[in-house]
Amino acid sequence: MTKISWGVLSTARIGLDKVIPAMQKGEYSEVTAIASRDYSKAKNAAEKLEIPRAYGSYEDLLKDKEIQAVYIPLPNHLHVEWTLKSLKAGKHVLCEKPITMNYNDALYLQKEIKKFPGLKVMEAFMYRFHPQWRKIKSLIDEGAIGTLKNIHSMFSYYNVNPKDIRNQADIGGGGLLDIGCYCINFSRFIFNNEPESVYGAIEYDPMLKIDRLVSGVLNFNLNDKSGEKGTATFTCSTQLAYNQGAEIFGTEGKIKVEIPFTPMPDQSAKIIYQGGENTIVTKFDPCDQYTFQGDQFSLSIIDNADVPTPFEDAVSNMRVIQSIFDYASNKKHQ
Repeated sequence: MTKISWGVLSTARIGLDKVIPAMQKGEYSEVTAIASRDYSKAKNAAEKLEIPRAYGSYEDLLKDKEIQAVYIPLPNHLHVEWTLKSLKAGKHVLCEKPITMNYNDALYLQKEIKKFPGLKVMEAFMYRFHPQWRKIKSLIDEGAIGTLKNIHSMFSYYNVNPKDIRNQADIGGGGLLDIGCYCINFSRFIFNNEPESVYGAIEYDPMLKIDRLVSGVLNFNLNDKSGEKGTATFTCSTQLAYNQGAEIFGTEGKIKVEIPFTPMPDQSAKIIYQGGENTIVTKFDPCDQYTFQGDQFSLSIIDNADVPTPFEDAVSNMRVIQSIFDYASNKKHQ
């Protein structure tokens, strides 16, 4: 079976530790080149991960005619620039979330992408490819929890290192862009709808200037005729004890997701369904959602099919993120 030849722009830790090793296990993907602005870093990474070619610049990798697709784990402020440069070089693009730093940039990128109809572009929300979410969606679609009414999620860690890119506000650091985006994306994914309004409260670090504690409420319209509503609430933080979790509540049951976003590939993920007097625990065989993500994107190239998550979803997610920033700063919001 044909495999797509991938190049990776940068030696970012997420790529080296998680994404590249996972994609190398894929049925339809293989990483054949990696680039860094420091050639020695690219060479060391290539040797460690058994990647055939290393480049001392991103431009050189994009000139490689054998590369069909690129994975971009660069800092957030570089996503638009290198997505467009990759497309102009004729490469398909899988770009780390968030696809941009603000809503206007997302709209601009959406417009520019349309100039390359033969190329695929997708935002890398890898959690969607874990089998636990197919099970959760099927439970909801089957009516196991009755009418979906509320979702609550939490994602936090503690990091005050000023040298960490996640703590550098000018290049897209902060909690909402780094981890809160998962809570928003997951809420939209489960409701299968866009919120009609949002509210948010943000605390900024006085020294780092990044958003370190964010809580948000997303309001969904469930039924125009009846006026029935649903809500999603979340909290994310870069300066709290580590935690992640999600609960989905309906009129007749609920689902608890132990590790919604980053389940370990060598451990079983678990969801707990409760409805009436029934409690059902479902465990999933260890698997790597990054492998599934790479394979599904590669397969869309091989089959010339739509990518699993259309770019419009990335724009919609950024619209909600921007609305929370705007609401918290008393600007115009949804």
